[in-house]
Amino acid sequence: MNTWSTAEVLPALRREPREVLAVGFALTIFTSAFLLFQIEPLISKVILPWFGGSPAVWTTCLLFFQVLLFLGYAYAHLTTRFLSRSRQTWLHLGLVVCAALLLPPVPGAHARPTAGDDPTLGVFLLLLRSVGLPYFVLSSTGPLVQGWFGQAFPGRAPYRLYALSNLGSLLALVSYPFVVEPAFTTQTQAREWSSGFVLFTLLVGALASGRLRAPPESSPSAAFAPPSAAASPAPTWRRRAVWVGLPAFASAFLLATTNHVCEDVAVIPFLWVVPLALYLLSFIVAFDGPRWYARRTFALSGGLLALAAGCIDPLDELCSALGHGLGFKELVVLDFALLFVTSMLCHGELVRTKPRSERLTEFYLWVAFGGALGGLAVSIVCPAVFSTFLEWPLGLLGSFVLALGVWWSAAESAGWRGRYGLVAKTLVFSLGIVAIAHGQADDDPPLAISRNFYGTVAVYDVDANDPAQRHYSLLHGAIVHGRQFRAPEKQDQPLSYYGDVSGVGRTLSYFGALPELRVGAVGLGVGTLAHYVHAGQHLRFYEINPEVVRLARTHFTYLARCGAACDVVLGDARLSLERESPQHFDVLVLDAFSGDAVPAHLLTREALDVYTRHLEPDGVIAVNITNRMLDLAPVLEGLAREAHLKAVRVYSDDDAARELYHADWMLLTRNARFLAAVPPRLPPELPSPKLAVLWTDNHSNLFELLK
Repeated sequence: MNTWSTAEVLPALRREPREVLAVGFALTIFTSAFLLFQIEPLISKVILPWFGGSPAVWTTCLLFFQVLLFLGYAYAHLTTRFLSRSRQTWLHLGLVVCAALLLPPVPGAHARPTAGDDPTLGVFLLLLRSVGLPYFVLSSTGPLVQGWFGQAFPGRAPYRLYALSNLGSLLALVSYPFVVEPAFTTQTQAREWSSGFVLFTLLVGALASGRLRAPPESSPSAAFAPPSAAASPAPTWRRRAVWVGLPAFASAFLLATTNHVCEDVAVIPFLWVVPLALYLLSFIVAFDGPRWYARRTFALSGGLLALAAGCIDPLDELCSALGHGLGFKELVVLDFALLFVTSMLCHGELVRTKPRSERLTEFYLWVAFGGALGGLAVSIVCPAVFSTFLEWPLGLLGSFVLALGVWWSAAESAGWRGRYGLVAKTLVFSLGIVAIAHGQADDDPPLAISRNFYGTVAVYDVDANDPAQRHYSLLHGAIVHGRQFRAPEKQDQPLSYYGDVSGVGRTLSYFGALPELRVGAVGLGVGTLAHYVHAGQHLRFYEINPEVVRLARTHFTYLARCGAACDVVLGDARLSLERESPQHFDVLVLDAFSGDAVPAHLLTREALDVYTRHLEPDGVIAVNITNRMLDLAPVLEGLAREAHLKAVRVYSDDDAARELYHADWMLLTRNARFLAAVPPRLPPELPSPKLAVLWTDNHSNLFELLK
C-alpha cells in the first residue's frame, strides 16, 4: 500500500488551486475573444441592408470595433496602473454586469436610419447604441485578465494567452460562415450569443471573487497588486512608434484587401471573415513563439506575392500563354495569400520588439492604437482624400517595401554588404516599385471619377477600333453598370445587359403597347431602361448613390431623352418603397448591384412582400442575376414559390457588334399570356443544380450560392 508524507501532499494541494486558477484565466480570455469576433459579422450582417449593402458598411464596422478595442485596451492599461486591486476589480465587474443587462445586442427595425443620414456616422451611432458597452468590456477583458495572469503567475509568459485569445477569435470567425450563418437566423444567433455573454459574466465574476478575497500579502494575491512601473525601463518612443506603425499597416492592408475583393464579388460575411481570419492567424502564429516566424522565408514570399499582385495583367498574359489564365478564384487566393504573409511580417517583427510582462498593457495599448489608426486611414481618410481606390496599390507598394526591409535586415550573405550590396538593394527596390506602379497605373484614365461611402464610380470613353462603336461606359469598381454609344444617331440604343433580346428587354417590349405603362427600376446605372419608355408612360428609378445620378445626367443622355416620363428617387430602394403608397407598377426591375451581386436584403421574403404591394396583379418582377461567382437562381425560385409566382429564366448571348453582354434574367409573374409570349432560355453552361432556397431578413447565406 502506498503511503504519502505530509511533505508530498501539501505541495500537491497547493498546486491544484493554482492550476484551476490558470484554467479560469484561459477560459475567460478564450470566451471573451470568441464572443468578440462572433458579434462582429452578426451585427454587421444585420445592419448591412440598412445602408445599401455597400462594402463600406463592413469597413466602417471594423473601424468602430478597432476604435472600441483601443479604448478597451486604454481602459485596461490605465486601471491597472492607477487603480488599486479592489477598485479595478469592482469597476470591471460592474461594467460587465451592466453590459449583460443590455442584452440582446441586435437592434430592432425601429433603429433603421432615415433618408439623408450620413452613412458613416449612422453606422457608428447604431453600433454604439446596440453593442457599444458589451464590445467594450469584451475588448478590455483580454489585456486586463492577461495582466492579472502575469501578476498572479510571474514565472509564466502571458503572451501565450494572447495567442489563445486570437485562437478564440479565429474559431469564432471561421465558424460563422460555415456553421452559424447557414444554420441559424440572426435572431437565434443573437439569443445564443447573449447566453455566451452570461457565461462570460460568470467567469469574470469568479476571477473577481478570487481577487477580492485574497489578502494583500498572500500568494498568489500579492501578485494581483498593480505592477511597479520601475520593474523595467520605459520603452523608447522609437520602440513605441514600431508598436504603432506595424499594426497600423497590417490593419490598413486588411481593410484595403477586403474592399478590393468585395468590390468585385459581393458584400457577404464569408468575404469579410476570410481576410480577417488570416489576419488573426498571423497574430496566433507570431505570438505563439519565434520558431514559427522565419523572417527571410516570409520576406521573400511577401516580395514575390506583392510583385505578382501588383503586376497582375502581365502575369495573366503569361499564364494564358501557358494554357490557363488567371480566373477570379486564383486572383482572390493571390490577394489573400499576400494579406497573410504581409500580416505575418508585421506581427512577426512586432513580437521581436515586445516588452516584459510588466509592460504588457502598455504594449497592447499601442498595438490597438495602431490597428485603429490603420482602420481610420482606410475607412475615413482615404475616401475623403482619394477619388480612386488608391489604398490598394499603395498597400501593394508598402507590402513590397516591408518585405524588402525585413529581407535586408535578416540577410547574412556578404554579397549584400558594402558598396555593392547597397547598389544591389537600390536596384531591386527601384525595379520592384516601378513594376508595381506601372502594373497598377490606369492605361485609360477616366473622363470623370468620384468616390463616396458607396464606392468608386467612373466614366470612361471607350475608343473602339470602329469609330461607330465608340461609347461611354460607367463602372462601379471593376463592374460595368451601363454604356451608351457616342454617335448621336445611336444614343437611344440599349447596350450591355439591357438589349431587346435580354430578359428585361423582352419584358418591356411585351408591355410597351400599354398607353399608361408604369415601370419601377431598382438601380439607375446610366438610365438605359429609359429607352423602353414612351410618351404617356412612366419610369421611376430608385438609386442609393447620388454620384451615380450625377454622372448619369452629365455624361449620358438616356434620362434627358426620357424627359418628364422618368424620375429618380434617391435613397435605398427597399426603404423608399416601404414608405411609399402603392405605385401600381406593371414591371418592377431589380438591377441594383453591390460588387457583382444583388444586395441580399433585396431578395428576401419580406422584400418580395414590398414589391408585390407595388405590382399590378399581372405585373412582372425582372431580376438581373448575371454573375461570375454566384448562382442566384435558387433564391428567385424560392421567392417565386413563396409568392405563388412562376419563375422564368431568360439568357441572352454576347453580341459584340451591338455592344451587348451576355445577360441572365429571372422573370417572376403569374401572367399566363406573358409566360406564353416570353419562353425560358437557359444558359448554355448551367452551374450544378441547387435546390430552391428562401431567404428572409433573418436568414440569408450567399456562401451556399458560390458557383
